[in-house]
Amino acid sequence: MKHERKPLRLEGYDYTNPGLYFVTVCCYDRQHLFGKIANQKMILNDAGKMANFYWLNIQNHYQNIVLHEHVVMPNHIHGIIEIKESDSYRITLLGSVIKGFKIGVTKWMRKHTNAHRVWQRSYYEHIIRDGISYGKIAQYILLNPENWNDDKFYSE
Repeated sequence: MKHERKPLRLEGYDYTNPGLYFVTVCCYDRQHLFGKIANQKMILNDAGKMANFYWLNIQNHYQNIVLHEHVVMPNHIHGIIEIKESDSYRITLLGSVIKGFKIGVTKWMRKHTNAHRVWQRSYYEHIIRDGISYGKIAQYILLNPENWNDDKFYSE
C-alpha cells in the first residue's frame, strides 16, 4: 500500500500573505547534527553555528522578511518568520525562504562534515494569528533548551 503524505500547509492559504509564521525544520532521522544540550543550554558545534548563521542570513536575501525568536537545537530549528508587506515586485513565499535556508546549510554540511542527508522532507509551520499565540510560541522557542527532555523532537 502506498503511503499518502498528510499535507502540512493550510489548504487555500496564500503563504505570500504578510504575517507571522512559526516554523520548525527537522534533521533527517532526527540526527543530532548541530550540538548538544548541557545544563539546559544549547551548545552549538560548528555545524550548529553555521545553521544559526544561515538562519540569520535569511533577512539578507529577502527584503520583506523579519526574523523573530529562533533556536537551533541538536536535531531541529524553531523560528518565527515575519513576512512584511512589500511594494516591490519581489514576492516572498515561505517555502522558498525555508528551501534556501536548507540548501545553504546542506552545502556547508556536505563540504565540511560526513553528513550527506541533513534535513527531513518539508517543514512544519503554524500561522500565528494574534499576540497571545505569538507570546506562547516565542516563550516555547526561548525555553526549548531548558525543556529538551519534554520536547516532541527529543531523541537520545
